[in-house]
Amino acid sequence: MAITRIETGPRMSQCVVSGDTVYLAGQVADDPNADIKGQTQSVLSKIDALLAKAGSSKSNLLSTVIFLSDMRHFEGMNQVWDAWVDAGNTPARATVAALLARPQYLVEIMVVASK
Repeated sequence: MAITRIETGPRMSQCVVSGDTVYLAGQVADDPNADIKGQTQSVLSKIDALLAKAGSSKSNLLSTVIFLSDMRHFEGMNQVWDAWVDAGNTPARATVAALLARPQYLVEIMVVASK
């Protein structure tokens, strides 16, 4: 089975496609100084772009893990998520509080999708 790597660097690939399954690395906001809604929108835009490069879309999400630096951001993140996610094709999802790579990051999202 062929494996395709997208936006590959020395440490990791942002996206890996194996067969009909698309795996995205955890995505964080381009502007870590934005509030939770701004960071969530930035992350979801990056997810849309990576899924498109892999020949997929948010309608094909299988599972999602959302990492929040503080669960107090849950409501604000969900407001943006609910407006973005394909309501007829919602993925399995977990949301957890986690210590993220940099203190200014409020949210990181990792997804698996089909093609």
